[in-house]
Amino acid sequence: MSIGFTGIDHPAIAVGDVDGMAQWYDEVLGYEKFFRNDNPVWIMRAPDGSLLEIMPHNNLPRPERVTTSPGLSHLALRVSNLDDAIAYLDSKKVEWISDAFDAIGGGRLRNFNDPEGNMLQIVERES
Repeated sequence: MSIGFTGIDHPAIAVGDVDGMAQWYDEVLGYEKFFRNDNPVWIMRAPDGSLLEIMPHNNLPRPERVTTSPGLSHLALRVSNLDDAIAYLDSKKVEWISDAFDAIGGGRLRNFNDPEGNMLQIVERES
């Protein structure tokens, strides 16, 4: 018997400024503000319908992380053209933490941080 697993519903990012980060993910990455409760927690929706939760953090110090740190590492966002996405994100003054390089399994990617230091990737996969 299976539990009926169908896929990932959403990742969650714990942040200091929930409304400010929701606004950044909306304006810079194109996530739509879908639902907000009073905790406050935002559920954001990407153009492909996938969801992202933005919730308040617990004020513990942020551990230093690199891509290979134990546990969940980063949020990888699929783009149709890496070079166009890099140019766009340059115009938004994102903090790049790597150059572009080959992705495991094909394609290319580049790492950057959101304004609170959460690691993100943009990934272009080959068709």
